[in-house]
Amino acid sequence: MAFYDLTKEQRVRRVEDIHAGILATLKSANTEALQHYFGDEDTYLRKAAYIEVGRIYFSEKSLQAQLVTVLNELLAAADFKVRQTVINAAGEIGKKEFGVVQYFFDTGLFDPHHSPRNAVIGSIKKMGEVNPQPVLSWARNYLHHTDKEIRREICHGIELRGRKCPQDILPLLQELEWDKTARVRNTLIHVIGQIAYKKDCLKTVVEYLKKWENKQLVAEALEEVIDVHHRYRNFAAMTQEEARRFIGENF
Repeated sequence: MAFYDLTKEQRVRRVEDIHAGILATLKSANTEALQHYFGDEDTYLRKAAYIEVGRIYFSEKSLQAQLVTVLNELLAAADFKVRQTVINAAGEIGKKEFGVVQYFFDTGLFDPHHSPRNAVIGSIKKMGEVNPQPVLSWARNYLHHTDKEIRREICHGIELRGRKCPQDILPLLQELEWDKTARVRNTLIHVIGQIAYKKDCLKTVVEYLKKWENKQLVAEALEEVIDVHHRYRNFAAMTQEEARRFIGENF
């Protein structure tokens, strides 16, 4: 039965079973049970498993080294779902201790399957939101990578931090203003739009964009910002007309 086909009480017990199973796996040095959870077809069960891995890491100090070793072993699994869940589990740890799990993201960025690479993006988002300094420093190293997909993924990954603190990621985004790859450019414009409609963010975005040299890109980004204020009008801090007026007054 799928995880969300269970009742709330059954889900609680299922998570408790997963927690106990992961602990037993670590204490026995047998990765079979953890690999079973990480490769489950149910994405919500896999999510429950990687969240429990994060909880166990911080609650069971004596098992931390063993847990990282097991995750490292599973990162080489043939099943992409297992590798994807490993990276998501590393992301739970990286919310507080990024240095311990940096290797998983260095590796996951180049995974042959898109799912683990997407897990890197998702993990950068959740880690960068609460542990920005080491995560953004790491991300900067990949902004000029020769692989355009790496540049695009990093650009996308740092977005969430920008919704609260756009000043933290706008200097990084500026490093991509002359990128000639359409997919990178489009992602850059998308991210600027996504960070501009939140409360108190548009002013910061505009102030930074004034300093950018690629005026064509800035114009396209501002059009996206105005459009986002309509698409997300139920969540935006300003109406579309207010955003349009503010941009007009400042450009």
